[in-house]
Amino acid sequence: MSKLSEESKFIDLSDYGRPLARFFIRFLKKTTITPIHLTLVFGVCGLLSVFCILNHSYIWAGVFLILKSIIDGMDGELSRAKKTPSYTGRYLDSIFDIIINFLVLFTIGFITQTNVLLTFLAFISIQLQGTLFNFYYVIVRNKTEGGDTTSQIFETIEPIAFPNESQKMVKVMFNLYLFFYGAFDRTIYALDRNAYLQSIFPNWFMSMLSVYGLGFQLLIISIMLSFALIAYIIPFFIGYSLLGIIIIGIRKYYFNPS
Repeated sequence: MSKLSEESKFIDLSDYGRPLARFFIRFLKKTTITPIHLTLVFGVCGLLSVFCILNHSYIWAGVFLILKSIIDGMDGELSRAKKTPSYTGRYLDSIFDIIINFLVLFTIGFITQTNVLLTFLAFISIQLQGTLFNFYYVIVRNKTEGGDTTSQIFETIEPIAFPNESQKMVKVMFNLYLFFYGAFDRTIYALDRNAYLQSIFPNWFMSMLSVYGLGFQLLIISIMLSFALIAYIIPFFIGYSLLGIIIIGIRKYYFNPS
């Protein structure tokens, strides 16, 4: 099962690991392995990447970041294959993502002796970029028939747990999600308040926007690490935010529902 209906599917540049994820899921869907097990594995891959950066093994750090992206796609695919949607898994996935992003960027900042404020600005930048992509992406998923609605456009109300999970755990994960992502979600909403009124975005627009997807961001980091460009990663992602202003401008000018 896909996150999107057939007519709303677009070329997602950040989702390059999806074909491999679907291939491996064929062997996992009848096992006792759960989506949360895979989420924990991609968390370990993120930590291994941090370890490799600290040891100046930049190519291996990049490999683990790519592997993390592939496994990140596998947990959702397994959930859909087993028909076990989970808010716990959805929030845990996002929580691990932001923690790994923080650790990777601050490890890079430590190795390159970059000013802490600049490193923090790069972290804020990369999170806002990802939030912008997710904001528009979730709008498309929620407004097309057959789309995945596990993620909501506005994560403000604790969802009712699915039969296969605990409401208490959903509550914990939901509140952690709000703690980590609430400010980013509110910032993007403030920058483009009317986006959710749009019925659907053109596929070419979503493909362009997908360069802000986490998978593509990690791919950029991996490439820069592999080519010994570690010192340029933090300034790159700060400057990369300028593209977001252009994307929001295009959305408001060409796809304004008002």
